Amino acid sequence: MTRRGLVIGAGGVLGFAWATGALAALERAEGFDCRSVDALVGTSAGSILASLLACGMPVESIVRHQRGLPAPGDPVVDYDEDVDGAGPKPPLPAFALGSPGLLWQAARRPSSVPPIVALSGLVPRGRATHTGVRRLIGSVLPCDEWPDRPRPWIVAMDYQSGQRVVFGRDGAPDAALVDAVSASCAVPGWFAPIDIGGRRYVDGGTCSTASVDLLIGAELDEVYVLTPMASFAYDAPSAFAGRLERRFRRVITRQLLREAEQLRACGTRVTLLGPGPEDLAVLGSNLMDARRRSVVLETSLRTSWAALRPEVASRSLRAVPFDIAG
Repeated sequence: MTRRGLVIGAGGVLGFAWATGALAALERAEGFDCRSVDALVGTSAGSILASLLACGMPVESIVRHQRGLPAPGDPVVDYDEDVDGAGPKPPLPAFALGSPGLLWQAARRPSSVPPIVALSGLVPRGRATHTGVRRLIGSVLPCDEWPDRPRPWIVAMDYQSGQRVVFGRDGAPDAALVDAVSASCAVPGWFAPIDIGGRRYVDGGTCSTASVDLLIGAELDEVYVLTPMASFAYDAPSAFAGRLERRFRRVITRQLLREAEQLRACGTRVTLLGPGPEDLAVLGSNLMDARRRSVVLETSLRTSWAALRPEVASRSLRAVPFDIAG
């Protein structure tokens, strides 16, 4: 049987909506249940989706919940984005550096701390909390045990050392799933760091948007990577904020491609799927603006399906999947 992995990357509220549409398109195009994969990695917004899948929630139920139209028999999800979401702007941060210890590490060994990681220690300490996310995960996993098949790997960053930490993997610090997901989603400067075992953790996307390289050595035949913050073709926004976001997105994409190439070199077939020009036009530059959640979801359902079908003539022009093995 084909051994398959699924990686879902960071992307905020709108990245969650885009990845939900991409998951539905992936199941429809490739004919497998995303809950049946042998390895499952989630970062930030992707950690929420990975946890929902690992807890047994069908993709079609997640789509209906995003649309606000749950069907009879769907799992009851205790979360309303319009009420529980963090909002399009962060609250006023605390009057303190995010992580003086991380800045000290960067000053002592600058070559070992990537610039984005070092910058995360410089931003003021965030104050927003993930009360809604904790309630969401608790509604589908009412105890502290982790789901086993598949057991999700939840990526966060140790805010003192700047090191990537993968909760749920052998050797990782002990943590409840709700704490691990909250840590993975704790964007520096926006959300308060999450304390687990006396250490503070923040968004795993600070280290890598998807951490594809974690699956090196997992002996998988194929891996599908859904990356809301990486793209392989772009639109041309006129606003300065949009142009700045696209420049940052290109940096993230280059790192993702390096990681994917390392995995491909091990003999694993890797397919990357990211937002194309039409998706980027509706995503905009603020991925936390929930007001566009519906249009992002519906656009992704359509564009991701078209991108995953090889008979679509415009596939190579629209970006979207980048089959590293092809």
